[in-house]
Amino acid sequence: MTTPIKFGLKANWKQFTLLVIVNAFVGGMVGLERSILPNFAHEIFGIQSKTAILSFIIAFGISKAFTNYFTGKLVNQYGRKSILLIGWLIAIPIPFLLIYAPTWNWVTFANVLLGISQGITWSTTILMKIDLVGEKDRGFAMGLNEFAGYLAVGLASFLSSYLAGKYGFTPYIFYLGVLMSVSGFMISFWAVNDTQEFVNAESRLVVSKSSNNSHHIFLETTFKNKTLSAVTQAGLVNNLNDGMMWGILPVFLFSLKFSAYDVGLITAIYPMVWGISQVFTGKLADIYHKKRILFLGMFLQGLVILVMPFMDDFISLFSLAALLGLGTALVYPTFIATIAQVSHPKERAESIGIFRLWRDLGYAFGAIVSGIVADFLGINYAIIIVGILTVLSAVIIGVRMKSNF
Repeated sequence: MTTPIKFGLKANWKQFTLLVIVNAFVGGMVGLERSILPNFAHEIFGIQSKTAILSFIIAFGISKAFTNYFTGKLVNQYGRKSILLIGWLIAIPIPFLLIYAPTWNWVTFANVLLGISQGITWSTTILMKIDLVGEKDRGFAMGLNEFAGYLAVGLASFLSSYLAGKYGFTPYIFYLGVLMSVSGFMISFWAVNDTQEFVNAESRLVVSKSSNNSHHIFLETTFKNKTLSAVTQAGLVNNLNDGMMWGILPVFLFSLKFSAYDVGLITAIYPMVWGISQVFTGKLADIYHKKRILFLGMFLQGLVILVMPFMDDFISLFSLAALLGLGTALVYPTFIATIAQVSHPKERAESIGIFRLWRDLGYAFGAIVSGIVADFLGINYAIIIVGILTVLSAVIIGVRMKSNF
């Protein structure tokens, strides 16, 4: 006799907790690079051009973006767990490539692998949590998922900066990457269960949403559906400014003569506030107007970024980075919760994959735009332009997104 499927956090708390832990390891892998790689490029490889330095973010963003898209298709065909394990296998060589890299091209290649691994592992853990909780608690589930991931990003970012200041860039920082990638794989292999049966069960219950043909999903998510397309453009711009924070902010801070320790604190507080706040903002997305949350979050991000170039003291920049984390926390779980609400269960994985394709292409666009502007006009102008784009994205949310969300 088949055990009946029960949706919800309470009914599936053991598997949900394991997936939260797995996603913390996923976040930690990318966090190791966030505060140190631009300076790593300059100190170890003598690279001066901002555009060249940011090539690793471009490589990461493009590979992660397209992996997100294909992951949405592959998990439906081969199962969530199988694809998750493949993502972890791809992650294991990355720290070794960074430890032994003889040229910057090795670092760039490592970030291609990192993007592929992140696209698979982060996307899959998101989908599996959504599968488990059902419709009621999706915002809260996404909040917990992103809380674990981005708190780990912040902690790993600070720890890598601290280790770089104390012991140098290699190898100790990247030994942590070995530990996290192996641990993530082992937990996923031994303890995590597939969730495809939850998708099948929910599909039988849903009658209010019609399923589109597969070739329409891309156009619906990207252009046609006003809510989905508004969310998608905001996701792209959100990661565009995150790409700037990743690549340009450490360079900006070092240009102000901050120590590696202070740079680590400022660059870490942003993803840490982002991560911690999502426990609350994710639940907010379940009970409050999603459109207003998204508008407020994008608008707050834009204002904070516009103010940053005019500050040069630690307290101001630390506070602004924390506010930016709060603005990002407002939108991140709300993006996925909105798409999950609009999409049919059978289309959800693909629609989320398409959203995450565009969202993570924002990393590449952000690195290209901010790198070129920084090289020709200076770092301050690069930050200001990204701030303007973020405010415009909030306006698009206000104008285009349907008001009943």
